[in-house]
Amino acid sequence: MRWVEGGAFAMGSENFYPEEAPVRRVRVDGFWIDETPVTNRAFARFVEATGHRTVAEIAPDPKDYPGMPIELAQPGSLLFQRTVGPVDLQDHSQWWTFALGVDWRHPHGPGSSLDGLEDHPVVHVTFEDARAYAKWAGKSLPTEAEWEYAARGGLDGQDYAWGGELAPEGEMLANYWQGAFPFANTLDDGWERTSPVRSYPANGFGLYDMIGNVWEWTSDWYAQPRVEAKARGSCCVPANPRGPTRHESLDPMSAIPRKVLKGGSHLCAPSYCQRYRPAARHAQAIESSTSHIGFRCVVRNKA
Repeated sequence: MRWVEGGAFAMGSENFYPEEAPVRRVRVDGFWIDETPVTNRAFARFVEATGHRTVAEIAPDPKDYPGMPIELAQPGSLLFQRTVGPVDLQDHSQWWTFALGVDWRHPHGPGSSLDGLEDHPVVHVTFEDARAYAKWAGKSLPTEAEWEYAARGGLDGQDYAWGGELAPEGEMLANYWQGAFPFANTLDDGWERTSPVRSYPANGFGLYDMIGNVWEWTSDWYAQPRVEAKARGSCCVPANPRGPTRHESLDPMSAIPRKVLKGGSHLCAPSYCQRYRPAARHAQAIESSTSHIGFRCVVRNKA
């Protein structure tokens, strides 16, 4: 883990997507944070020690999902699949499919394995899976503010974790999609899916893969950001802000609570999803797992 000294920073952005605004000045206390996302190797140690079964390894109960086809009441997870050509980018079902037999041990399909992927981020983990790992490790999941402060690496107000340009002089500084999404990845960064942690330079705090590779769970419920009022007569910015309530995070279509994901993934593309940035955020149902979501942990005391 790396110690991140606390401080104030400009959280959010007004340059890309409305859910990132407004920009607001906040402060976080110092904390320890994992140098990389949790890897398959580390998650395997947790499973061996605890016997934990991820949500993707347990068949869902149709009673909990009214209208679910009975044939889908089997273990599985959401898996990205390239399309054969251009598709409607508003229709996520064109490239996401609920694949039976897919889980953290079988990340690319029921017949796949972790051979050669030991140092890649673990994927197909829900929020509860990530929280269970954190508890076992004596850690916690970061708040959105902690995560964004760490991702910026000391560069306040910049669009990217390394400055103001996505690929300075053509250099790939994170694992994201190059080319026309979701069918033509030119692989300029060398990776079709996830990449081994530490494949790209660390940020100013010595942290790897804060941007791209996999989205990362945070502990905050998702809703539109709000500016916390200062105390009357106070000259200080709000400290250690937290997200909204669970109720405020409910998906209006499904009434399922959602947490904030941060950092973007290997599927974020200039042609589609420009969320390979510290300010970027995404709402994710807490019971959902995918092939592009992982996590890392924090510890909030210096001892």
